Amino acid sequence: MRELQERGHDVGHDYAKGSPHIRHHKVRERVVSHLHSLVGDVIERKGECRVLELGAGHGTFTDHLVAAGAEVEVTEMSGPSVRMLQHRFRHTTKVTVVHDRDGEAACSGGPLDAVVCISVLHHIPDYMHTVQRLIERIVPGGAFLSFQDPLWYPRRSKTSMRLDRTAYMLWRVGQGQLRRGLATRIRRLRGVYDETNEADMVEYHVVRNGVDEEALRELLDSSFEKVELHRYWSTQSSSLQSVGELVFPPTTFGLIANNRRPLSSSVGATCQTSD
Repeated sequence: MRELQERGHDVGHDYAKGSPHIRHHKVRERVVSHLHSLVGDVIERKGECRVLELGAGHGTFTDHLVAAGAEVEVTEMSGPSVRMLQHRFRHTTKVTVVHDRDGEAACSGGPLDAVVCISVLHHIPDYMHTVQRLIERIVPGGAFLSFQDPLWYPRRSKTSMRLDRTAYMLWRVGQGQLRRGLATRIRRLRGVYDETNEADMVEYHVVRNGVDEEALRELLDSSFEKVELHRYWSTQSSSLQSVGELVFPPTTFGLIANNRRPLSSSVGATCQTSD
């Protein structure tokens, strides 16, 4: 996976090009707003906010975490992205960049007030185990946020899946990548995945049917006082994003868990769902 991440996110990689949460103002601002609220709530409870941001890319959201008042440790598996982050944040002591070659650095280390995973969980084969380990680093009163992961495929309707895939293919055509898009789609229809191809393995959710948002919510419920699940439409195309926000079924989700319980507290979180 590390080698594929290096290949898929090499020098000059454009994170915004295929990322709805960076490309589209409404989706990006939703994430930014939640980040500021999360950091602000933690600071109000604890007086500080030490954040771990997994897979920060080129730091699009790291800036916002710092602006909200957090001290941020960012991890990246891609060496070129690490060097970009180190250069970008070289003048601040608020950001520490870690080259997490095997994904272990994020799950070890000292206590944290919050963990942020933006467009990350669907890259991780055993995301449930990873999230559990991350929760163990969060101190009482802390928080967890994830956004921009694909909803679990078996729970989605045929219409939802068809609209999602059609939107993606139309975007590929607009990028002049019809051949690549068709080749990838044919492999996925056949259920045959190339372990040497970053198009199949880096976007790991295609191998095992998206990300189970309900299972993640239940996991977070056991450790946090309040858990919110947000479902929404997102796609790469700007025009289809505007239409989809109004009329298409959700494709993507975010989770926000607030106020980590003391380890001895009983289970019984308050769940809220926002579509």
